[in-house]
Amino acid sequence: MCGIFGVINCGSDPERLIQAAKTQAHRGPDASGHYLRNGIFLAHQRLSILDLNSRSDQPFAKGGLVIVFNGEIYNFREIRQELKRHCDFITDSDTEVVLEAWRKWGPDSLQKLRGMFAFSIHDEASGQTWLVRDPFGIKPLFYYPLSGAGVAFASELKTLEAAFRPQFSLNLEAMTASLLYAFIPENLCIWNEVKKLPPGYCLKIDANHQISSYPFYHPDQLVAPEQPSITSEIEAVASLEQVLLESVKSHLVADVPVSAFLSGGLDSSLLVAMARSELETLDCYTIEFSEQARKAEAMTDDAHYAKQVAKHLKVNLDTIQVEPDLASLLPIIVHHLDEPIGDSAAISTLLICESAREQGVKVLLSGMGADELFGGYRKHAATLIAQRYKQIPALLRAPVKPLLDMLPVSVAGRGLIPVRWAKRFLGFAELPVADSFFRSYTYYDRDTLADLSPNSERHFDSILKNHHDIFNTDHHRPLLDRMCYTDMQLFMVSLNQTYTDRASMAASTEVRVPFIDKKVVELSFRIASELKIKGNQSKYVLKKVAEKWLPREIVYRPKSSFTLPLRSWMSTQLTDMVDDYVLSDNGLAGRPWFNKQALTDMVERDRKGRNDNAQPIWHLLTLEQWFRNHDL
Repeated sequence: MCGIFGVINCGSDPERLIQAAKTQAHRGPDASGHYLRNGIFLAHQRLSILDLNSRSDQPFAKGGLVIVFNGEIYNFREIRQELKRHCDFITDSDTEVVLEAWRKWGPDSLQKLRGMFAFSIHDEASGQTWLVRDPFGIKPLFYYPLSGAGVAFASELKTLEAAFRPQFSLNLEAMTASLLYAFIPENLCIWNEVKKLPPGYCLKIDANHQISSYPFYHPDQLVAPEQPSITSEIEAVASLEQVLLESVKSHLVADVPVSAFLSGGLDSSLLVAMARSELETLDCYTIEFSEQARKAEAMTDDAHYAKQVAKHLKVNLDTIQVEPDLASLLPIIVHHLDEPIGDSAAISTLLICESAREQGVKVLLSGMGADELFGGYRKHAATLIAQRYKQIPALLRAPVKPLLDMLPVSVAGRGLIPVRWAKRFLGFAELPVADSFFRSYTYYDRDTLADLSPNSERHFDSILKNHHDIFNTDHHRPLLDRMCYTDMQLFMVSLNQTYTDRASMAASTEVRVPFIDKKVVELSFRIASELKIKGNQSKYVLKKVAEKWLPREIVYRPKSSFTLPLRSWMSTQLTDMVDDYVLSDNGLAGRPWFNKQALTDMVERDRKGRNDNAQPIWHLLTLEQWFRNHDL
């Protein structure tokens, strides 16, 4: 895992670019280097995972091709065997395999790669340069079309800011999307002038520095009507177990030890069990919160389950006690996230990765992606239930919401989770299906957002259209498939993968995601939706696989999130920060894009236990911190 940075048509100030590259040194503390020739600048920071020898340092140049590569190719040894008839290898790295595969097959080589990657290859003879991002966007790649001709690109936005910040202006549509989602979708960037290379895309810069792009992977095929469906439970379970076990095994390729996250939940526990079957020993990491915090959050004790799994599988478990200094951590995590992202799980990820790195760990497995692919989120089940709820006569539904609005979401410091969920459900249950799913996980409806941030209303429709265009890619598919596909294109790549990449790389660690593997993803969309949510069981087919590997009390334990206990901390250590960052004239309340009274009402209703606003308030804290980090 590494950091890449490049400028095509870079001009005559390379020292400025060399300094800019250092802003992502955390992505690769083991080695760094740069290439400069004929206006082409390429820089690299290396985290050594495969072939630790300096011969594999980058930029890597060979036979007129130069590559800077971020990621891992898990099947590189098989591709290397195929290429050995055509070339001599001078390293044992996957980087050289990618370069030689490109030399042999060009862009067609991308169909052979199984892994996570973002890279650039420059051809010295033709003057062409290519940028490539993996099919599911596990690895990031920002680019900035230069005025006139040429392009700059980087693994992290802060690197482009270091070199070109005076040219950037705030994108208010992206800010609006951030308010709605707590993340910014791939079609937008917080700066108007910067773009994100879409997952599964190539971008070509020709010898005249003109840019063109095209997809090499078409995820729309996953929901195509001709896609055959696996309806047999026996076949689905057997196929999924085989493909997932193969994926886990491939993700263990490394010249350093591989460790794992272990929350004690289904996804991470199953991956640890499968990895343990391939390894003599395995170190795992989990986090633990205080009993008081768990009580306020109404959250299950993940550490309890993680310890059960560790004992059952005979793996080493490091439990990290979490009482972070949020006032100190917030500026750091916001800096590393690049854009305003309001998921506190980023801090959990950072704390685990820092602890692992202190013990010499460079690689961790994560169960991320299973919820998106197999219908594991509450919003999936809730949206399905909403379609049945709408069939109840309107006269019977009418009094439900007014009565529920009268109930508090917490009493005496104890979270009332059924009330919390019920209020959330009634906020979207009666909407048309596409709007219902959109509202199931966005923070605001149109009117509430317009009240909070009046200027955002003009951008609401374009954000909603982007969501609905993805959701309606194939309206003939079952509703659950459409929700999973939308999550894969939005929620998974723009939130979960983004904060995981930035937080892990901030600690100079690599996180691998065996669920987000081409073969696993493609199989997941072949499995009939009724085998993903069956009765009241979410991720049904995955749980049937897990029954062979884990105790039932782990497989069927209550689901919990990976976020911090914000509801507890809002009334304790975060109170002063909310007053300063959100309510004061020196914070959001004093900024031209926000309505001070609406902000005050949101905070007051949360503090009085009338509404559960902890998550959106946390996002407002991150947004204000982002403004302060950028002197806005």
